[in-house]
Amino acid sequence: MRTLESIGEFKELTMQGTVIAVFSAGWCPDCVFIKPFLPELEQEFSQYTFVFVDRDQHIELCQELDIFGIPSFVAFHVGKEIGRYVDKERKTKEQITAFINNLPVNANE
Repeated sequence: MRTLESIGEFKELTMQGTVIAVFSAGWCPDCVFIKPFLPELEQEFSQYTFVFVDRDQHIELCQELDIFGIPSFVAFHVGKEIGRYVDKERKTKEQITAFINNLPVNANE
């Protein structure tokens, strides 16, 4: 999974195709919980570009996007937000899969 380096890179990436931003942090136990199955999700949903966003390094972006809990997932298609799974709860692989499956179909084109 690509790791976000800058806000400029985020804006550029989200303008290209369909991106799922994964907001996380190394100290977060719920983020550590999902880490082992993220590569499986990335492979299963290869039509999306997954980007890891370290909450501590990009706190301004989190504030701008109203990301108050981690891990959180926000999907973009050509610059427009098309879905979000943002809350402070632990997420299972099944819940994340359901979120991705419920993204608008036309966003995959």
